Amino acid sequence: MTESTFIGQDARPAPVGPMAVLLAAAIAAAGLAVVTDGAVRALCTGLAVSLVASILWIAARDRLQRLQDRRDLQSLLRIAALGFDPLVLTDIDGHICHANAPARDAFGEIENTPLSQVLGTRFATPGGTLRGMMASATGAGTATHEILAAESHLRLSVLASGARFLWRLELIGAVTAPEADTPLAGLCGLTADDSGRIMVANAALRRVSPTLPDTLADLVIDPPFRSGDVHLVRLGAQGVPCRIMPVAESNTGTSYVLVPAATVKSDWTVLDSLPIPVIRLWPDGLVISANAAAVALFDPGTPWPGRFPDLVEGLGRPIEEWLRDVTEGRGAGQPQVLRARTEKADQFLQVTLRPYEAEEGRALLAVLTDATELKSLEAQFVQSQKMQAIGQLAGGVAHDFNNLLTAISGHCDLLLVNRDAGDPEFGDLMQISHNANRAASLVRQLLAFSRTQTLELAALDLRDTLAEMAHLLNRLVGERIQLVQRHDPALALIRGDQRQVEQVLMNLVVNARDAMPDGGEIRIETAMRRLTQAMTRNRATVTPGDYVTVTVSDEGVGIPPDRLDQIFEPFFTTKRPGEGTGLGLSTAYGIVKQLGGFIFCDSIVGSGTRFTLYFGAHCEAAAPAAPTVVPARSPLDVPDRAGVVLLVEDEAPVRAFAARALRMHGHVVLEAGNAEDALKLLDDPAMAIDVFVTDVVMPGLDGPAWVKRALRARPDTRVIFVSGYSEETVSRQRAEIAGSVFLPKPFSLTQLTEAVAQQIT
Repeated sequence: MTESTFIGQDARPAPVGPMAVLLAAAIAAAGLAVVTDGAVRALCTGLAVSLVASILWIAARDRLQRLQDRRDLQSLLRIAALGFDPLVLTDIDGHICHANAPARDAFGEIENTPLSQVLGTRFATPGGTLRGMMASATGAGTATHEILAAESHLRLSVLASGARFLWRLELIGAVTAPEADTPLAGLCGLTADDSGRIMVANAALRRVSPTLPDTLADLVIDPPFRSGDVHLVRLGAQGVPCRIMPVAESNTGTSYVLVPAATVKSDWTVLDSLPIPVIRLWPDGLVISANAAAVALFDPGTPWPGRFPDLVEGLGRPIEEWLRDVTEGRGAGQPQVLRARTEKADQFLQVTLRPYEAEEGRALLAVLTDATELKSLEAQFVQSQKMQAIGQLAGGVAHDFNNLLTAISGHCDLLLVNRDAGDPEFGDLMQISHNANRAASLVRQLLAFSRTQTLELAALDLRDTLAEMAHLLNRLVGERIQLVQRHDPALALIRGDQRQVEQVLMNLVVNARDAMPDGGEIRIETAMRRLTQAMTRNRATVTPGDYVTVTVSDEGVGIPPDRLDQIFEPFFTTKRPGEGTGLGLSTAYGIVKQLGGFIFCDSIVGSGTRFTLYFGAHCEAAAPAAPTVVPARSPLDVPDRAGVVLLVEDEAPVRAFAARALRMHGHVVLEAGNAEDALKLLDDPAMAIDVFVTDVVMPGLDGPAWVKRALRARPDTRVIFVSGYSEETVSRQRAEIAGSVFLPKPFSLTQLTEAVAQQIT
C-alpha cells in the first residue's frame, strides 16, 4: 500500500449529532422569528443567527482537525520509513494499515491484517497484551512489553498518536551485533516528545548505546541542547560528536537522526539516502546541496545548486526576508505552504526552515513535504462554498425578476385586450410581450442553475424527444455540420420535464456546433447502462442501478485540462467576448442535477469533447397522450361562474394587474398587501370567499401559514399559490391543503383567469 493511497483512506466524517441538534434549533428559532413580532422576533432572529454561526464554527473546527490528523499521519509514515526495526502502523482496532520494509521482511505481507493475528504465532495471548499496551500508550504516550518465547525474544513498543499507533516489533534473538570497529555503521535515530523526553530509539542507536538517558538534554554532554547543532553525545561509554537533526514531526513528538560530525560533508551526501526531501542553503537563498528526494520534487532540468527563491513562490513577501528572519531566530520551525515553480499546474510544498551552524558558518536546513493534496482539498471546499453562494444569489435575483416580469407582461396583456393587429400600438405592445418572454427564459436559466425552477415531471422516452427535436437541431447546427443520432432499441424511460430536457440537449448541441467552426459531425447516442457497483467521477458518486445514458460528442477544438473543472460555472466561457453568455453549460448542469441525474465531460484538445448524461431508468410506462380539443377563447371570455376572490400579494404592481384581470372577468376581488391584512378581512364571518389567491413568500406570515389559519373557519375555500420561486418551496405545505394549486410567476392574464375559473367550477 502506497503512502498516498493509505492517506486517502484516512478521511473521517464530521460528527453529525451536535450539528443536527444545532441545525434543528436554528430552524426552530427561524420559524419562531417568522410567526412572531416585536421583541420576540428580534430575540428569535438573534438566536437563529448565533446557532448558524455555531454550526459554521464547528464545521470549520472539525475540518481543521481532520487536516491536522492527515499531517500527523504523514509524519508517522515518515518515522516508519526511517526505522531499521520492523515498524507497523495500526488503527484503534489493531488492524495494520502500513508496514515498513523490515516488517514485511520479517512477517510477510501483513497489511490489512490484525496485529494480534500476526503475533499469534509468537505467543499465546496477543489480544489482551496489545489492548493493555494501547491503553497505556493512550495515557502516557508510549508503552513497552517484552515476551520471552521459545523461538525468540520479542520486545514490543508502541507510540500513540491520536487514533493511530506506531508499533516496533523487535526480534531480539534475530539481531546480530555490529562489528566492533564500526560503532555507528547504521543511521541512529530517536523520537522525543515536546518536553524532550526520549520515547523511541531505533535499533542502530540501541546497539551502540544499550542504555539511554531519559531526555535529550541528558543525552548530550555539552548542554544546552539545540536541534541541528553539533553536540558531544553519550553513545556507549564515550562521547561522540554528532549533529542531531530533526527529520519529522507529529503531535506527539519529533524524530531526530544523529549524524557523526566527522561524516558531515559540505555536499551533504549523508542525507541523500533519507526519504525526506531536505535542502541545505545559505541565508541569502543560495542552495548548497539537496538530497535525492528533494531533487525529485522539481523538474528534471532544475539547476543544482541554484537559488531557493527561484524554486518556490507564494509566501506573500520576498522569500529572502523569510530566510533572513529564520536565520536570526524568528519563526524557525514554523511551516509555510508555498507553490513550487515546476511544469506541473499546481504543486504545493510545505517548507520548514531551521538554522544550524555549519563548518563554513550559519546555514539553513529546509525540510520539504508535498502539500498538493492538502491545497486541493482546500480549493474544493472554497469552490463548493462559492457555488452554493452563487446559487442562492441566482435564486433570489430570479424571484425578484419574476415579480417584475409578471407586472410587465400582465399589464401588456391588459393593453392588448381591446387592440387587434390593425391598431398602430399593437406592434409595440407585442414587442414588449415578446421581450418579456425572452427575459422570463433567461430567468429560467438562472433558476435552472440554482436548481429551483418549477418542473413538470412525466415519463419520457428520449428517443421520441430527440426525434421531435431533430428538425430544430438540424437548423441550429447548419449545413456544414452533420447531426447523427443512434439509439438503443431497449432504451428505458426516464422521469423528467420535457421542456427542460430539451433545453439541456439543445445547449449541448449548440456548444458542440461552436466548437467546430470548420464543420464536422455531432453524434447523439442513447444507451442503457447497468452499474453493479458505485462509480465515482469528478467528486460525484453514481450509485449502482440501471441508467439511461445520453452522449453528445463532437470533433471540435476540445477543452484544455486546466479548464475542465470550471466549465459548469455560471458565466464561464471559452468563447471570445460577445459569442456566449456562459450560462449554457451551467443551466444544463443545474437541470440535470435537479432531475437527479449526472453530467460528465471528457475532452482532448484538438480531438473533440464528449458530454455524458446519466438518468435513472423509470419503470412506469408512458401514458399515451389523449387527444384534446382546446376551443379558441378570448382573454375576455367570461368563466362559467364568477366568484369572490381574496388576492394577497405584497408586490403592488403584480397585485394591481391580477386584480384588474380578475375583475374584467366578472369576479369580485378583495385585495390585501400582506397576510395580516387578509386575516383581518376574514374576521367578518358573513363575508363569503370562493378562492384565495396568495403569494408564497411575503413579509410576516407567508402564504401557507396564513391560509392554514383561514381554512380552520372556511374549510371549503379553494386556494391558488403563486410564487417566483419553485414549486418545491411550497410543495410540502401545499400537500397539507386539499385542492390547492400552484401558479408559477411570471404568469399571463389568461393563465391567471383560467386557474381561478378551474378552482371556482
